[in-house]
Amino acid sequence: MMLWRDRRQSENVQDLRGAAPRGGGFGRGGLVGGGLGGVAVLLIALFFGVDPSILLDETGYGDPRQGSGYDTGAPYGYTAPQHGRSASDDELKTFVATVLADTEDTWNRVFRDQLGREYREPTLVLFTGAVNSGCGAAQAAMGPFYCPLDERIYIDLGFYRDLRDRFGAPGDFAQAYVLAHEVGHHVQNLLGISDEIQAARRRASPGEGNALSVRLELQADCLAGFWGDAARRAGTLEPGDVEEAITAASAVGDDRIQRQARGTVDPESFTHGSARQRAEWFLRGYRTGDLRACDTFGEATAER
Repeated sequence: MMLWRDRRQSENVQDLRGAAPRGGGFGRGGLVGGGLGGVAVLLIALFFGVDPSILLDETGYGDPRQGSGYDTGAPYGYTAPQHGRSASDDELKTFVATVLADTEDTWNRVFRDQLGREYREPTLVLFTGAVNSGCGAAQAAMGPFYCPLDERIYIDLGFYRDLRDRFGAPGDFAQAYVLAHEVGHHVQNLLGISDEIQAARRRASPGEGNALSVRLELQADCLAGFWGDAARRAGTLEPGDVEEAITAASAVGDDRIQRQARGTVDPESFTHGSARQRAEWFLRGYRTGDLRACDTFGEATAER
């Protein structure tokens, strides 16, 4: 197990567990009436293995400012149980707050010492079932996601049970990898990478847009591995922790999710990367501890 107990916890955690979100639907901050509902759009996206934000934009849902500029977590397909707080969830809250604090320490140092910039720490929002974000209303079925418009990470802690039971990826470092991946999206946002890629996606064909999305996700995996190397050097990892993260990265690869959902795999519709790609890019960040190694956009190895 990671050595996470009795360590600093981040204060940038907003606990909305058990609270019903105001309003509803995928819209510009309010209800959306008629037409194809958000849940139906999500299910279609999961079935065909595409980025739900693309369908949401095309059907009139979603904030046009966002495009697909946040990690939808679409491949997860997690269905959250409707529950409030539990003792195990409260321990998970302590765990993710500790991991978030660790990422804050790492990225504050990297931004200051290597990039000569200030790191704005993201807020982690814990919710149950559904939540309103700066990118619109979202459901736990979308999995953990990051919204660049409010610089917040959203997680229903029940996803971690699904990661363990459905995807066969147990362990606390597997859980830490998920959060570190979303923090990676925050780093991309602060560095302007997300905006640049989303602008390119709007000019690209659907296939080219998916390929750009894959590279963005793989870079977030590499950044998660970069943080993992910092955690290793800080002495907080135990034997087997890295293997847990690799298992988790592989478990949520597009190919495995598609095969589980419909029995076939369509690489042209990948938006997050294959199991092999996700594991390899996490390991690249972990083994090198070098931000320059995370250039998925200039690497032929990011190809499917």
